[in-house]
Amino acid sequence: QLQMQESAPGLVKPSQTHSLTCAISRGSITTNYYGWSWIRQPPGKGLEWMGVILWNGMTFYSPSLTSRTSISRDTSKNQFSLQLTSATPEDTAVYYCAKISGTQYDYWGQGTQVTVSS
Repeated sequence: QLQMQESAPGLVKPSQTHSLTCAISRGSITTNYYGWSWIRQPPGKGLEWMGVILWNGMTFYSPSLTSRTSISRDTSKNQFSLQLTSATPEDTAVYYCAKISGTQYDYWGQGTQVTVSS
């Protein structure tokens, strides 16, 4: 069964850039028609979709985050990453990576807490 594991710095200072990585095991990031997403949940709020990188490398971002967000992948390591610039306390959240197949998110990482604070 496919597994996904996020890694992140945990604590980020305001205005800094932070990067998260999602390592995929028991599955390939280049499998046709799969998408690999980043989703976050701020404290006390709902899930927020941030963006996706598709099996062919194409990326799509949330309009509200597109100016600060970049998703990339390393096929040799079977992982993908999120970079978010100009961090603010509003970026404090649990960040999840998730696989989308068709219209369903069928696999999720366990989530990792990122706190933006000075």
